[in-house]
Amino acid sequence: MEPEEFDSDVLRQFVLAFKKGKLKPIVKSQPVPKNNKGPVKVVVGKTFDTIVMDPKNDVLIEFYAPWCGHCKKLEPVYTELGKKYKNEKNLVIAKMDATANDVTSDHYKVEGFPTIYFAPRDKKNNPIKFEGGDRDLEHLSKFIEEHATKLSRTKEEL
Repeated sequence: MEPEEFDSDVLRQFVLAFKKGKLKPIVKSQPVPKNNKGPVKVVVGKTFDTIVMDPKNDVLIEFYAPWCGHCKKLEPVYTELGKKYKNEKNLVIAKMDATANDVTSDHYKVEGFPTIYFAPRDKKNNPIKFEGGDRDLEHLSKFIEEHATKLSRTKEEL
């Protein structure tokens, strides 16, 4: 509730709207990027549901903090990962500044930075946390290939 003026009528209207399910949650969000065509998609609070929770795509999402040293070190590796998989139609490599945006799903717990989850297209409410491996191109690629539901096969694999 963010009223301009606060009195008993405003509170009454708010409670009635709440009971009827007509309230929209206030989501902390940076502005939606005008151009989001890079190898790593930028997710903000307002686009979390449309990008990460999209049932058509697998999504690898990194939650980061701009001041985090580990996140800064990961950035070029993560961009390289995005380039490696840019031609995969059903896979999105994404990142979100978790200090400036709300994560709108309780299934994505961010307790440190960076936190990386893989959200399979058919199990959005059961994401797989990247843990225990080095945050390098090889281990992140292996993690994706292990959990992806639909990757196109290269000629070498045939």
